[in-house]
Amino acid sequence: MSIRVVVADDQELVRSGFTMILDAQPDIEVVAEAADGAEAVTAVRRHAPDVLLLDIRMPHMDGIEAARRVCEQSSCRVVMLTTFDLDEYVYEALYAGASGFLLKDVRRDDLVHAVRVVAAGDSLLAPSVTRRLVADITRRRPKSPQLPALSDLTARETETLRHLARGLTNAEIAATLHVSEHTVKTHVSNVLSKLHLRDRVQAVICAYESGLVAPG
Repeated sequence: MSIRVVVADDQELVRSGFTMILDAQPDIEVVAEAADGAEAVTAVRRHAPDVLLLDIRMPHMDGIEAARRVCEQSSCRVVMLTTFDLDEYVYEALYAGASGFLLKDVRRDDLVHAVRVVAAGDSLLAPSVTRRLVADITRRRPKSPQLPALSDLTARETETLRHLARGLTNAEIAATLHVSEHTVKTHVSNVLSKLHLRDRVQAVICAYESGLVAPG
C-alpha cells in the first residue's frame, strides 16, 4: 500500500518539485496539493493522507494553525517545511503536533526518507540540529502546569524515554539496554500511551520539560 501524501506550499514551483520527487517513488503517492493552510486542512479531510508536508509561512492560514487543526482532527502526521534551520516558527510547529521539520533545500533522498520515516510512525529526531532545537524549546517555553505523570512509567520505560530524549534510535536504545528492537518499540508505545503523547517528538519535549533530561 502506498504512502499517501499532501504537499502544501504557497510557492507553486516548490510544490510541484516535491510532488514530482515523491510521485516518482513506487511506494509514495501525492494525493493532493495545497497553496495555503486552509486548503491543506481541507485536503487532509478529503483525502485522509498519511503525511502532510506543510510550509510554515503561508497566506490565509499559516502552517502552525493548519498543523494544529490537522493533528487535532486526524491521524495524519505533519512534517513542516521551513527556509531556515532555526526558524522561530519551528518551535510552535512542534508544540502544534508536528512530527518534525525539513529545510526547503532538502536533498531528494532525504525528502523521500523523511516521508517514509514519519509514515512509519517515527519522528525526525536523528539530525543533531533537531536535538538542539528540542532542547532549546524547553529553555524558551515555561514548564506546563499539566505535565504527564512520569511515575506511571516502569523503570525500563523511564530509561527508554531518557534515551529517546538524547536522540537515540530504536536500534541504539536496544543495544544500550541489551534488548531487542521489538522490545524497545513496545516500551516506546507504552510511554506514548501512558503519557498521552502523539509521537516521539512530544515524548522528547515531555522528557525535557519534566526534568527527566537536562538540556545540554
